[in-house]
Amino acid sequence: MSGTTSYHAGVAAEDCVARHYAKSGHAIAARRWRGKGGEIDVIAQAGGETVFVEVKRSDTHAAAALRVSDRQIRRLFDCAGEYMGTLPDGLLSAVRFDVALVDAQGRIEILENTLAA
Repeated sequence: MSGTTSYHAGVAAEDCVARHYAKSGHAIAARRWRGKGGEIDVIAQAGGETVFVEVKRSDTHAAAALRVSDRQIRRLFDCAGEYMGTLPDGLLSAVRFDVALVDAQGRIEILENTLAA
């Protein structure tokens, strides 16, 4: 996949994941939120909990899961901490970290609370 095609496929996957969370009752607080250390793909909120979502797209869910690197996890945690500073309870806010896997057919698998800080 070329760089441009890959970029657009990633954006489309993020769109699908954001719709998935919205349909399940979450408010989408941010998309592609940029902090000092990087970007969070989707930030959703429901029931007083903020969910930070890393979206990965590949031919299969298993291949997408393999694309989550330690570096990306550290970046996600750093950015989440920065975002949490904007929330009323700051770093004491209720949060979780999900990974959303999107396959070539657009099927979504959510791994809830799969990353531990």
